[in-house]
Amino acid sequence: MRHQSRHYPRLIGTALAAALCAGSAAMAQEGKALFETRCAVCHSIGGGVKVGPDLKGVVARRGADGTVAAVLDPAKAGLKPTMPNLGVPRKDAEAIVAYLDQAQAAAGAAAASKESAAPAAQAAKEPETKGTPAEIQLGGDLFEGKVRFANGGPSCNACHHVASEAHLGGGVLAAELTLVFSRVGKQGLSAMIAGNPFPVMQAAYAGKEFSDKEINALVGFLQHVDQEHARQMPKQWGWRMFSAGAGGVVVLLGIFGLAGRGRKKRCVNQDIYDRQITSE
Repeated sequence: MRHQSRHYPRLIGTALAAALCAGSAAMAQEGKALFETRCAVCHSIGGGVKVGPDLKGVVARRGADGTVAAVLDPAKAGLKPTMPNLGVPRKDAEAIVAYLDQAQAAAGAAAASKESAAPAAQAAKEPETKGTPAEIQLGGDLFEGKVRFANGGPSCNACHHVASEAHLGGGVLAAELTLVFSRVGKQGLSAMIAGNPFPVMQAAYAGKEFSDKEINALVGFLQHVDQEHARQMPKQWGWRMFSAGAGGVVVLLGIFGLAGRGRKKRCVNQDIYDRQITSE
């Protein structure tokens, strides 16, 4: 009996460790689902840079608390402005970090395997198909707002800019998209447009989801802009608008000059005065 009692602390410790491991695994599993819906559009874990940096090893570099703080408030943590505040609660941020911590070891093994298989994969990789001319045209019109989205969402260039001589430059509220296709690829860009992972996009397009046709058109347009940007000579819209305004002023002055040619050059009161003098 006394011999058995000596084993109780060890059994209790083992049970506590198992419970902690189970809790950690459950949290990491929850974090995986959150990562895939909120983070994977822009980040990978060991897969290289996408829209945002590769997050492999981020927990080791920042620590668990530092990584949670960065998820909760990117600006306060010193991250670039392109990283939005996703507004996730602390519980979700901790779950995401638990998943990152668990996944980085697996990512290291996967990266080694991927590196050994890279030559064969590169040889077998087929180039991503381009959008049709009709899709590219539609995508450009949707981006600029010449064609409205079916569900009434705002045009993309209200917040985004692309460098293209064929299209009017857009806003600077959100990321510049000229080379976004090179960074995330067709699948990533389609998921980004369909999933609306950023708070501003979620607010702007709430209940105004894109159709598959619109997503394909936007992806085709952005792929075209990406591939053509090296040959583009972006228009100097500032000088063009100034020149157009100055030309308009000259035209208006000319019209006013022509309209006033027949008017009397003397003061109207002078005629009244002359009549009064004559009548006397």
